[in-house]
Amino acid sequence: MLDFRMDTFLAVCRCMNFTKAAEELNITQPAVSHHIHYLEEHYQVKLFKYSGKKIGLTEAGRMLLSAATTMQHDELHLKQALKMSDGGGRRLVFGATMTVGEYVLPEALMRLMDAQPDISVKMVVADTQDLLKSLDEGEIEFAVVEGFFQKKEYDFLVYDRGKFVIVASPEYQFHSEGKVIEDLTQERFFIREPGSGTRYVFERYLEGKNLLIHDFEDLMEISNIGAIKSLVADGRGITFLYEAAVKKELEDGRLRRVELEDFELSHDFTFIWRKDSIYSEYYRELYRLLRGE
Repeated sequence: MLDFRMDTFLAVCRCMNFTKAAEELNITQPAVSHHIHYLEEHYQVKLFKYSGKKIGLTEAGRMLLSAATTMQHDELHLKQALKMSDGGGRRLVFGATMTVGEYVLPEALMRLMDAQPDISVKMVVADTQDLLKSLDEGEIEFAVVEGFFQKKEYDFLVYDRGKFVIVASPEYQFHSEGKVIEDLTQERFFIREPGSGTRYVFERYLEGKNLLIHDFEDLMEISNIGAIKSLVADGRGITFLYEAAVKKELEDGRLRRVELEDFELSHDFTFIWRKDSIYSEYYRELYRLLRGE
């Protein structure tokens, strides 16, 4: 359990305001100041720098924030381990981005449940940034993500590499013969919502071709992969997804690949946890188990 003064420090880091931190914690502002002063005396460093009414973290403050965030994260694992030592079953609480959670991890979870029949699993599906927040706040133990994360804040292992495909219905009528990605900008294009890992990768790919997502003249944003696949299979447009997400539809002929001369793209699915966690070896073992190694 984190020291209550460390809880105060984390609240100030979230709010970057002593008054708002006091309101969040339901304590007085002088108490917040006293807790921060205690930590600065204890570690013999200044944790915050001041510019008028604005505050910011010093380099020492940033180091303490990273360490405290990891401690908060580790407390969740400790709680689960203590319950298990008292005769309770193991409960695994983790996160996954939508494509990973729906199309990549189910087989791995079957292996895990076969190996540990008493395990209880809670998988939180969200976009990468929301999962990082949950990881930092100790709400999940680890996550498997497809989006960007700050590597200096997390330990990580590449879980898998996902190949991307552009797909359409076999009956879809294109406006013109497509040889390169720019030729498809006249088509109705279904794309995931801002914040999704799939969209992030596609937008970075387009930038490399000197294009923007809004260069597609008929763009439709849909947050549900199943809905996108149904609309595309019905001939309503085309889309860009991980191959794993459309594997079944490609096999049964409901969708087909759109072959382009300038399109070959893949992206890592990454298994991450808080950097310098005292349970790092446990996460590495769990990673190997999920991968069937």
